[in-house]
Amino acid sequence: MTHETYTSVWSDLAQVEFSQGFLQAGPYRTRYLHAGDDSKPVLLMLHGITGHAEAYVRNLAAHAEYFSVWAIDFIGHGYSAKPDHPLEIRHYIEQVNAVLDTLGAEKAYLSGESLGGWVTAAFARRQPERVERVVLNTMGGTMANPAVMERLYTLSMEAAKDPSWERVQARLEWLMADPSMVTDDLIRTRQAIFQQPDWIKACEANMALQNPEIRKRNMLSDDDLRAIQADALVVWTTKDPSGPVDEGRRIAGLIPHGRLAVMENCGHWPQYEDADTFNRIHLDFLLDRDQED
Repeated sequence: MTHETYTSVWSDLAQVEFSQGFLQAGPYRTRYLHAGDDSKPVLLMLHGITGHAEAYVRNLAAHAEYFSVWAIDFIGHGYSAKPDHPLEIRHYIEQVNAVLDTLGAEKAYLSGESLGGWVTAAFARRQPERVERVVLNTMGGTMANPAVMERLYTLSMEAAKDPSWERVQARLEWLMADPSMVTDDLIRTRQAIFQQPDWIKACEANMALQNPEIRKRNMLSDDDLRAIQADALVVWTTKDPSGPVDEGRRIAGLIPHGRLAVMENCGHWPQYEDADTFNRIHLDFLLDRDQED
């Protein structure tokens, strides 16, 4: 990588009015990145398995014009609380509810990537009264591919046990269609998380959903998807490592008010890999602008 193409989390945030901090959400100390006026509607951005709020550093500014945007670290992830038990979808939903309660938001827009999409869909299914619109970005929860689960578990646990530069880099490169997008700064950001003293235990807890039996009882059925009442945008990519575009099309077809957007040449982090396209598609949907043309 040349100096001209070098990017960093800080350069992504340099012109963004944002705050970073912790809020006490029920029993869970929750880390957040926040941008946007508190008077605007709440938009929660929810990352994937072993991820963290920095997954959305390239999306905060564009959305802060219209929303009070909160990118949080899930429990068992990032710098949020790390419960001492396997984490299942109901635990993440409990945290989301607690965050909304703490923010004083009766309803919110939810956008989740991978695990975050799984939680978002389950939340919309179970608590429609708290949801405005939802975005399900290369979401998990509908597939149980043993090879993908094993690959994800192995990469994550290897990086947890040995958070060397190379192992953290390998885990991040799994996310990207173009591995060169994994910058040194992004590796160091995640490496610092993986170097926390309690990370191996936390990683075992947040990898619980890769256990076939635990995953099975948490998966979203077709009937679950059919029961989602909210308008839903399913974002999929042409190079997603977790599943083909056809799965995104199938999910969007099952949700009564679902639609599909396909992003080209992206992997599992389209909101980061092609932020301009993602922000446009995402905002058009959230603001219902795509229905005005």
